[in-house]
This record gives sequence, C-alpha cells and structure tokens, in this order.
Amino acid sequence: MNTTVLLITMAIAFLITVLISPIFIPFLRRLKFGQSIRDEGPKSHMKKQGTPTMGGMMILVSVSITTLIMTSKFNPNPMSVEVFLLLFVMIGYGLLGFLDDFIKIAMKRNLGLTSKQKMIGQIIIAAVFYFIINRNGFPTYIEIPLVNQQLQLGWGYALLILVMLVGSSNAVNLTDGLDGLLAGTAAIAFGAFGILAWHGQPQFEIGVFSLAIVGALLGFLVFNAHPAKVFMGDTGSLALGGAIAAIAILTKLEIILVIIGGVFVLETLSVIIQVIAYKTTGKRVFKMSPLHHHYELMGWSEWRVVTTFWLVAFLFAGLGIFIEVWIS
Repeated sequence: MNTTVLLITMAIAFLITVLISPIFIPFLRRLKFGQSIRDEGPKSHMKKQGTPTMGGMMILVSVSITTLIMTSKFNPNPMSVEVFLLLFVMIGYGLLGFLDDFIKIAMKRNLGLTSKQKMIGQIIIAAVFYFIINRNGFPTYIEIPLVNQQLQLGWGYALLILVMLVGSSNAVNLTDGLDGLLAGTAAIAFGAFGILAWHGQPQFEIGVFSLAIVGALLGFLVFNAHPAKVFMGDTGSLALGGAIAAIAILTKLEIILVIIGGVFVLETLSVIIQVIAYKTTGKRVFKMSPLHHHYELMGWSEWRVVTTFWLVAFLFAGLGIFIEVWIS
C-alpha cells in the first residue's frame, strides 16, 4: 500500500462527484427538491431558500463506486466484512436521511421525520452493525490512548456502538449548517482516519473507504462552497456521521474519534449547553446554537466562520494523529 493508491482513490472519488454533479443538480432543481429554511434560523439564510438539497446522494454514489473499484483491483477479498459493514452503515444512514429530506420537501413538513422515528431507524442500523461484528468475533475492548491499555467492555460494547453510531450521526448532522462547513470539516476528519488506517498494521479496506470519502467531499465542495449550488441534506450528513463512527469502531480508535471529530463534539455540546441553560435559567449562553450560528450572529461572514472551523478541524485531526502515532 503506497501513496499512489491513496491518490488514485481520492482522484477517482473526486472525479466521479465532479462529473455527476452538473447532471444531478439540475435534476434536483427540476424535481423542486429545494432547501426549506427555518424561520428561527439566521435571517441571512433566507436567500438560500430553494437551493437544491439531497446532494448527499452524489457522495454516496461516488464513495460506493470508488470503494468497490479499488478493493476489487488491489484486494483479493474485495467484499470483505469490513467493506460490507462500512457501506451498510453509510448507505443505511444515508437512506434514513433521504427519507427525512424527502418528507421535508415532498410533504412540506419542515422538520422531516419525528425525532422518535429517526432514533428508531438509527438504533436499528446500529443493532445490525453490532450483530454482524459480534458474529465475526470482533473484540469488545477499547484502546485507551496515551497509556497503551485496553479496557474490556464485554456486553457493554454493544451499548458503546449504539451511542457512537447514533451520537456521531446526529453530531455531524448538527454541523451541516453553512456552505462548505460540513464537507470541509468531514473531509479533514476522514483524511485523519485514512492516515491512521494505513499506519501500523494497514487496514486496506478502511483506508480506501476513508479516502474515497475525502475525494468525494472535495468534489462536492466544488459545488457546495459559498455560495452553495447544492446542499448535501440529511442524506449526506447522517451518512457521514454513521460512516466515521463505523471507521473508528473497526480501527479500534473509538476514543480517538472524540478528538479527531472535535468540531462535531463542540457543535453538539453547544446545543446541549444552550438547552440546559435556557430550561434552567431562562437565559441563553450562545446567541444561537449550534455553535457556527453563534459566530454568524456576532457579525462574522459565513466564509470566515467556515474557514475558521476548517482550521480548528485540522488542529483536532493533527492532535488525534499525534496522540495515536507518536504518543500511544
């Protein structure tokens, strides 16, 4: 496994996304699959009303094709359990997000699926994921960074998987609020996991899958950077959140996910803090949550918020790699 394979993987995913987007975006526009903007959001976002959404389908198609091409070309066992699990989680959460997006657009229900419906879907996918890895003898311990220790969880590992997949998909979904914000921060996070998957004892399929997502996201950014011509919607954000959690589980980097996905953690914490503060004191800590909206309402331009969050994502990714490679 070498740098050439990494570059080819990202290049194929990038090209597929860039080539299908000019076909797909007008198609979404003809179907009137335009973004609905919530009234309680920043007023500056009202101009985004009607921008085609559900662009996450392009990411899913690109990643799936690239992963299957590269694993069949360079791996004697192209449809390994790891490949199946990664595609299953990504597509499963993507379909759940697609249903949520479709309800918002076609049925004019701005909130899409109810929180209960979405949670049930997320739990079912996580349960199937655990059932498969359990049947294949996947270890139920977690690696503790810095001290090089293992903590055996036994049946508690099933609960961890549930929390990781559901929590990560929701956290990444919260981050998708500005042009290019999620595409950029997610590309950085998946790139970090791609590097770690090739470190030590290389995990070819996981490395290819991670870098296919990086390439697809960079291709998507061509059309999603400000001013965005298309949004990924819940179709993309839920899929990415589930995928990055699945990668962390299969590489035994469960705890490192909290560091590499630091931006997603901060976005989620800002919502939790805001809700608790308002319900207990009647006051808000942030001008608006998730966190990126707080900086918008402070007067930052959308591009400044996005690029700042990209920089923070780089720092978190670098810290995660540093801890795993040079310290642990």
